[in-house]
Amino acid sequence: MQTRALNTDEVLINVTPMESRVALVENGVVQELYVERTARRGLVGNVYRGRIVRVLPGMQAAFVEIGLSRTAFIHLNEVRLGQQGLRPASIQEGLHDGQSITVQVMKDMMGSKGARLTMDLSIPSRYLVYMPYGDQVGISQKIEDEAERERLKQLIRNLRAETPDELGGGFIVRTVAEGVQEAELRHDMEFLLKFWRHVRERALFTEGPALISEELPLSLRTLRDLVGPSVAKVFIDSRETMSKALEFAREYVPGIEAQLEHYPGERPLFDLYNVEDDLQKALQRKVLLKSGGYLIIDQTEAMTTVDVNTGSFVGSRNLEDTVFKTNLEATHAIARQLRLRNLGGIIIIDFIDMEEEEHRTQVLRALEKMLSRDHARTKITQVSELGLVEMTRKRTRESLEHLLCESCPVCVGRGTVKTAETVCFEIFREILREARAYDAANGYSVVANQRVVDRLLGEESAAVADLELFIGKPIRFQVEAMYSQEQYDVVLL
Repeated sequence: MQTRALNTDEVLINVTPMESRVALVENGVVQELYVERTARRGLVGNVYRGRIVRVLPGMQAAFVEIGLSRTAFIHLNEVRLGQQGLRPASIQEGLHDGQSITVQVMKDMMGSKGARLTMDLSIPSRYLVYMPYGDQVGISQKIEDEAERERLKQLIRNLRAETPDELGGGFIVRTVAEGVQEAELRHDMEFLLKFWRHVRERALFTEGPALISEELPLSLRTLRDLVGPSVAKVFIDSRETMSKALEFAREYVPGIEAQLEHYPGERPLFDLYNVEDDLQKALQRKVLLKSGGYLIIDQTEAMTTVDVNTGSFVGSRNLEDTVFKTNLEATHAIARQLRLRNLGGIIIIDFIDMEEEEHRTQVLRALEKMLSRDHARTKITQVSELGLVEMTRKRTRESLEHLLCESCPVCVGRGTVKTAETVCFEIFREILREARAYDAANGYSVVANQRVVDRLLGEESAAVADLELFIGKPIRFQVEAMYSQEQYDVVLL
């Protein structure tokens, strides 16, 4: 059985006309944040009628036009044909240019990449996920009790035997179905089959590219996916959303109406729970640990790296004990930050080196235990020869940083800028180039940032004098407050 205590968590739903935000609070601590902008809602779960624009035999994939700003992408592994959902041997056998297909978004557009698609559709409800092209009954791995797993599997098989044969399909039982009785599962199954009939009919009479079915908005998706036995209350600060939530709960998530509560307070809901502070901290590289140690989290296109440091923590016994305690504390912080920032893909964790094998084993177990609470699928692949922990976390949507931030226009995403000294030397070289190419009758004017001009008139004044003597022309300086430290212009006078 699940070990998480019942009724200890809270869900906060903050809604404005521009965006919706959701925070999952476990034992008083914010663990997960979801943000959805009204103008650009996420695409995961949306079903489209798409048109193949280009088949790529070399990659065994194809580009699909579904009506977005960038063409989407589907790999051979995600192609399904016919009612049985058979996978073709090659992309050329299954797809051709101009063909119309029904697809579902499995990964949002990220950076310069288009959305990732699948023809192996999955339709979620409260307790079940319907797989129209499957034929198996699967049980969530987080339901650990074998007797309960068998009970649920038999229930679904019995209910499935009562449904029309022409629909086919398989079901996955979600974690929140643990302990749920037949009536609730029957209601879910009937809803999913009815919904699939609707999607199938629309797709049949729609020419792509077109949206067939749109995923629920964040507030209602939260009720379906996050509100389980562990949630004591769901606070919603919008009366309109509260009304829609109650209506949705009665129809699709019966039994949770009592957990929904409107928050009418004047103080913002996220301020009350310090969510705003946690959100700002989740955008910083450095994460402080209570012991005085800290994490450095760097997110790149290829992977995310987490570096653990002891910082000011010196411990009370010896270095090995200090390192062990810091690493143990770091496992809690790392698991929380992965969820809070929604970091996905490949993640490399550099724990502080430990001499004792038992300590290394305990730290790894502690990390696995903390990751078991994550809603996203995680997997620790191995500990490398260098002592780095390599893991993956399923990524279906943009990270918090990518959603809320953009590359710095000054450093262009590097994270550093050239020093004033470096820029001064670049200016000297530029003046020399100009002097060789053109005859500036009245000399040169350098327009630059305040710090650069200050250095040119201070530490580099002797070098400026030597340069004026060498080129035989005067050099003037002008401060431009709007220039970044790397920006400058050399003007011929």
